[in-house]
Amino acid sequence: MNYEFATVGEILIDFTPAGKSETGAVLYQQNLGGATTNVACAISKLGRRSAFIGMAGNDNFGQFCRDAMQALNVDTKGLRMSVTKNTTLAFVHLSDAGDRSFSFYRKNSADISLEKADLDIDIVRSSRIFHFGGVSLSDEPSRSATIHAVQEAQRSGSIISFDPNLRMNLWESAAELKTVMLSVFPYADIIKLSDEEVTFIFDTMDYGAAIEHINKRFGAKLTIVTCGPRGAMTVAGGRLYNSHAYDVKTIDTTGSGDCFFAGALHCLLSYQKPADELSPDEIEYMLAFANASGSLASTKLGAVSALPTVEEIEQCMKTEKPLIL
Repeated sequence: MNYEFATVGEILIDFTPAGKSETGAVLYQQNLGGATTNVACAISKLGRRSAFIGMAGNDNFGQFCRDAMQALNVDTKGLRMSVTKNTTLAFVHLSDAGDRSFSFYRKNSADISLEKADLDIDIVRSSRIFHFGGVSLSDEPSRSATIHAVQEAQRSGSIISFDPNLRMNLWESAAELKTVMLSVFPYADIIKLSDEEVTFIFDTMDYGAAIEHINKRFGAKLTIVTCGPRGAMTVAGGRLYNSHAYDVKTIDTTGSGDCFFAGALHCLLSYQKPADELSPDEIEYMLAFANASGSLASTKLGAVSALPTVEEIEQCMKTEKPLIL
């Protein structure tokens, strides 16, 4: 089977705040999570053939993750279920504005235990876009397995997409994190970074200059920088493109960036041309569509439960006002 999108990476449980008990204790809602998992689910929700490669524990949490992905029509034959490792858990903390931070319970867990031998190479080699992220690069053996999968996909002619998805508390040091991130940039054709990630990795807040630097230094065909409620930007043909987010009621930003990236990749799959050959109109529509997708993802608790359809995204683009900050 050929896949329009496939990914290797982390799969975990996000425990998201969901109110308080009668005694005032915080209650948590179990949600499917993991950045690469979110992108696979989001792009499947947009009607694309999507597959996931990774490892969960063969426990109640892992079975929940597998079933949730399958319910969204993500092919999970590349998902391994470990009988010796537990599924990773993450507790989400939300600010009053809906911004999130994470506490991970990941030591010796299943997702970082993925080895090269666990990879479903048929999926890797049959994907039109092959996606990876920074979280699975934080530990061995998942780092080596991830890079091996990316190399195999590249040799097979897949378009490679990458999201650093920096989680500082998963790494031994900031220096190691930066070194590993810079070492994998050359694999990627399409890169999405947040503004904070650009500042950390490249020590600049001039995002337009950073985009041009990334494209020139690493050979990326398209680099997009997301700026939270301020929208997103890219540079193509020497022109800077800015696109606003949409003025929706934000509850939980978990997965919004992943949903944004899925929206952008969906458009690129529709265009059926190299990312560095897009017209100005195609770039502007892609950014608007991706921003609508990311904005809508922030209107519900959890990442996967908030995934919008193409129709909902198009309706948002027509009826919601741009968020001007």
